[in-house]
Amino acid sequence: MPSALLKDRTVILVSGPDAEHFLQNILTTDLDRLTPGEARPGALLTPQGKILFDFLISRTGDNAFRLDCRAAVADDFIRRLMLYRLRAKADISKQEQVFVSVDWGDDSGASQPDSTSVTDSRFADGAVRRRYGEQAGDGDGAAWHALRIAAGVAESGSDYQLGDAFPHDVLLDQAGGVGFQKGCYVGQEVVSRMQHRGTARRRVLLVSADGPLPSSGTDLTVDGRSVGTLGSSSGHNGLAVARIDRVKAAMDEGKPILAGDAAVTLAIPDWASFRFPEQAGAEEA
Repeated sequence: MPSALLKDRTVILVSGPDAEHFLQNILTTDLDRLTPGEARPGALLTPQGKILFDFLISRTGDNAFRLDCRAAVADDFIRRLMLYRLRAKADISKQEQVFVSVDWGDDSGASQPDSTSVTDSRFADGAVRRRYGEQAGDGDGAAWHALRIAAGVAESGSDYQLGDAFPHDVLLDQAGGVGFQKGCYVGQEVVSRMQHRGTARRRVLLVSADGPLPSSGTDLTVDGRSVGTLGSSSGHNGLAVARIDRVKAAMDEGKPILAGDAAVTLAIPDWASFRFPEQAGAEEA
């Protein structure tokens, strides 16, 4: 089966008698719904509801959790967790010798889940597994990159910048990364208000073009006005965080949407439940 070593990822372990209670009270993910053998997305937010850190979280045992995050921000993430820990009985440490890899394909779920192998819940039908342990070759990083983009799975750094996006913007509300039935967590009031009022207008969309796409960070424009920003790309396909009301208006009026000089088509990932607004521009986020 195809696989890839994710050299830009690392693992933070949070364990101890109060670990679950501690994390449940600060993270967006509802840990009551996190089952053994799965990894769910989530975020630690600012009080204003913006994403400070994104990650995948999985159980490694009783009151023990693995936070799979970008290596570049892991130390800052640990410092922030320490700040919130206060008197909670929870140990927080970076696992320096643990490598993160993925494999996918028809037989990716053939092996039984264990503490070092979990299903990535962002992908349908258990098609992607994340593995934690010793390095076992680099695999095909380009194929993994293309798979993630085709699935509409956005990650910070390549698709959006930390501190600049709400969970709804990057589809954490769609991917099981936000617990709307759980109690309070940092930034919960803002996220709940966006959910109940239906005011989310920035969303991750699939991008396609007839030719190669420009670099990440390129504006998507209509009549010279920005409607979004291009994230990562693979050949003719990519991801973007865009204003769906402005994209809908452009589509209704038959106006081209450009990424640099390249005309692009934008679409909602098949697995997402949101839709383009029926009346474009009716609400401003």
